[in-house]
Amino acid sequence: MSAPRPPLRVVVAGTAFGRIYLDAVRSDPRGFALTGILAKGGDHSRTLAERAGVPLYTDHGQLPDDTDAVCVVVRSGATGGPGSDIARAVLRRGMHVLQEHPVHAGELADNLKAARDGDAAYAVGTLYPDLAPVRAFLAAAAVLRSRGPLRFVDAACNSQVAYPLLDVLGRAVGALRPWAFRAQPAPGPGLTALTDGTQPFSALHAVVGGVPLTLRVQNQVHPDDPDNHSHLLHRISLGTDAGVLTLADTHGPVLWNPRLHAPRDTTGRLVLAGPGTERLAAPSTAQLHPAADSYHQVFSHLWPQAVGAALHRLRDAATEPALRPAAGQWALSVSRCWADLTAQLGMPALIAPAEPPVVPLADLRNAAAASPTSSTGPSAEEQTP
Repeated sequence: MSAPRPPLRVVVAGTAFGRIYLDAVRSDPRGFALTGILAKGGDHSRTLAERAGVPLYTDHGQLPDDTDAVCVVVRSGATGGPGSDIARAVLRRGMHVLQEHPVHAGELADNLKAARDGDAAYAVGTLYPDLAPVRAFLAAAAVLRSRGPLRFVDAACNSQVAYPLLDVLGRAVGALRPWAFRAQPAPGPGLTALTDGTQPFSALHAVVGGVPLTLRVQNQVHPDDPDNHSHLLHRISLGTDAGVLTLADTHGPVLWNPRLHAPRDTTGRLVLAGPGTERLAAPSTAQLHPAADSYHQVFSHLWPQAVGAALHRLRDAATEPALRPAAGQWALSVSRCWADLTAQLGMPALIAPAEPPVVPLADLRNAAAASPTSSTGPSAEEQTP
């Protein structure tokens, strides 16, 4: 029986989204030991380091040589930051790196070369494929692929999380190649004149892994608040001859809708009950995995657990170099696929909406519970004048 591996000594670079990485490292003391924080040295970062009882470094050159791994949660060149510069510098020193997405393919290739030069493991963290609801979706998708061909994918996302969407889609259909994206024409003036707002989604016809894809992307961003104001993160439906598997939201639930199919009698009429209609006894919609209880749970559990899964893969690649080439090639493919998508989308539109309202869940539940079981037509309020 092999001796247990010592915890990986980890430094987290960045303290904005890096807080999720800090939680992931500290929640698994057998696998990882937080040994420092790398940041600019502001009050927030200094406080985090003091609370964690670790040094605060303000330059990657200050990192001790016995650092095993660095989580680079600093913007890469793709979003105007020095993340890849930090990654390459520490990789050449033999430190393994988990870098937060997105990373341009050119940067990524340079980072992989630096990893080879330093005999280190390198990975891009896309977070969302490791979320528990997404893992459940992917597991169910693998079963469907084993039973027959995939007929279509229908997906929607915000442009801020398009990069990990492609990672999820490639895993769901079993491959990224071949891929292609074609943006569809924007609504003409005749349609836009009928609404008091702009169309938030851009539509594309596409192919991923050889499977037809219809994709809608909210290509909008608030320049002063880019992490908010998404209508949704990810929504994916995977169609097969047996039915449709749906990830209703990034954080669940996962739903299965078996295809409605009834036999016909000798007169050509559909048979709706009795012998031969056993498949109609299945639920029209079944929940395969629940949704997260709250966004508090997402931030405190789901996201740190997902980062932890990525860190464990990095740890495996650190001790088993044979795992590194395939992971690097997949990461390059995701980045190149994302570049092709963004080239079709173009620059995001700038928006500045107000803080969204809060609608109490009880109000919606009460309205749904009070809805009539039958209807004779639209109410006066619903009728068009």
